[in-house]
Amino acid sequence: MLLSLKIQNFALIDYLELELYAGLNILTGETGAGKSIILDALDAALGGKTTARLMRTGTERAEIEAVFAANPILTEWLSTQEIDFIEENQIICSREITAKSNRTRVNGVVVNKQQIQTLREKLVEITAQGQTVLLGRASMQREWLDSFGGVEIIKQRQIVSKLFDSYQNAKTMLTERQESDRTKLQQIDMLQYQLQELEAADLEDPAELSQLERDRLRLSKSVDLQEQSYEVYEALYQGETKSDCAELLGTAEAALIDMVAIDPSLEGILELVSSALAQVEEASRQIHNYGANIDSDPDRLETIEDRIRQLKQICRKYGVGGASSLPEAIAYKHKLETQLAEINAHNQPLELLEQIAAENFNKLTKACSKLTKLRQQAAKGLEQQLIQSLKSLAMEKVQFQVKISDQVLTPTGGDRVSFEFSPNLGEPLQPLAETGSGGEISRFLLALKTCFAKSAQGLTPLLVFDEIDVGVSGRVAQAIAQRLFQLGQEHQVLCVTHQPIVAAIADHHFQVSKKFVERDTKGTKNQRTIVEIELLDPSKRKQELANLAGGVSTKQKNQAIDSAIIFAESLLTQAQELKQELNQI
Repeated sequence: MLLSLKIQNFALIDYLELELYAGLNILTGETGAGKSIILDALDAALGGKTTARLMRTGTERAEIEAVFAANPILTEWLSTQEIDFIEENQIICSREITAKSNRTRVNGVVVNKQQIQTLREKLVEITAQGQTVLLGRASMQREWLDSFGGVEIIKQRQIVSKLFDSYQNAKTMLTERQESDRTKLQQIDMLQYQLQELEAADLEDPAELSQLERDRLRLSKSVDLQEQSYEVYEALYQGETKSDCAELLGTAEAALIDMVAIDPSLEGILELVSSALAQVEEASRQIHNYGANIDSDPDRLETIEDRIRQLKQICRKYGVGGASSLPEAIAYKHKLETQLAEINAHNQPLELLEQIAAENFNKLTKACSKLTKLRQQAAKGLEQQLIQSLKSLAMEKVQFQVKISDQVLTPTGGDRVSFEFSPNLGEPLQPLAETGSGGEISRFLLALKTCFAKSAQGLTPLLVFDEIDVGVSGRVAQAIAQRLFQLGQEHQVLCVTHQPIVAAIADHHFQVSKKFVERDTKGTKNQRTIVEIELLDPSKRKQELANLAGGVSTKQKNQAIDSAIIFAESLLTQAQELKQELNQI
């Protein structure tokens, strides 16, 4: 519900504050008085298109503020947008227009176009000449049809929504599993390739590479080792050019034997020399055997070289580097074996997830099919009621049908709903957004809203109608008045009209007028036009209805004035009787 509307420096309005009430609020006034400007300002506050030209001449800033009463749906929306209340249970939508900027705020927080549009749909439906905000949207038409269908459709939609979520979850799990399997197969291929390479290298001994490098060095130096071992052997035992070590020790031993015979205290030295002689003889024997058995096989050396190259390549790929990385390469091989075993152990069957997804999809399609049938039934009832209602609004030749076609499954089902409309005999049915004048579309929406007069579902809290009664007869105006009042019993309605019959049934009647005032601007007196609005008391309301009925002014003769006032009083009396009659229905 719209509680108040403040407008400053917008078009002809310098400052205007309007307090609105529940029920049917009617705006009347002379043509050009500014009634539509007020509706344009409300539209602007809720994200409608604006330009700097809408600023009042001579000003630098226009400001509009619309204050709405909150309800659970609006409170939930604020919560999802993380917007707090400024005033308790109130939503303040404001628009600031300057030459350089144009900002929309909700409770003081700047919001983008998508946010304000979403909120607008929950707050108001503005139907003006040439302008319908939601009427042409397929999504809104589906909501209206479902609302008309009642509790059974709403319950079925809830079932469809839950099944859709279940199907989406199952589909997501299946997709993730399929993607996981693709990744897993790629991983298995890589691990198997690495493991095969490591197994082919026959890695067992972590010290193999170090040992092979020592063998390679020994084999590459075999000739030098043979020559050096011969030199050692000659030095120890068989020197040809000079006495060898064994000969010298033998001479020393013989001398010590003679000396011990004389002095037994030298026996310890004799034992040392004898031991040294024995060790030299054993060393000479071993060095002789070593030199005789040195392997100088070039084929063996080449084999070792090949093996070293293979192990070093493995180390570069799977180790840190160098000979010390061979143990790490062997450890990595064992790790690959473990990983492959774990992957294969947890490979649950994909068919189970495919079966779950298929079952959920079948349940969803069946529920959607049932929802479609319910919508088709509701569509027939809506077509009959709406056509009947439109005929009483001077649209006797109107054609209307609800077209239901297939679309991609969504939480609201698999139906695309389109309202098709032809206001004139012989003209083909076309989508609602593409046909009809502003007045025809306004009356269409009025008739549509009347179909929901006893249901809060599918309707916004505030319904705005701009001159939907232009050019109609008194009989049609009476029907329009009746429908507006019925809507006002369930929703707040704001309507601009020139029909006294419609204005008479209002719960609250406002008069919009244009005045000329003298303003002092920088020492110069200028006349400016301003727009004012007034909530009429019973006396002023009679006068306004008289003006609407016959253009009566105070300059006319007293008799004409009296007749017009009497007519206005009769309109008010008839309107009161009609209200009482409608309230009893």
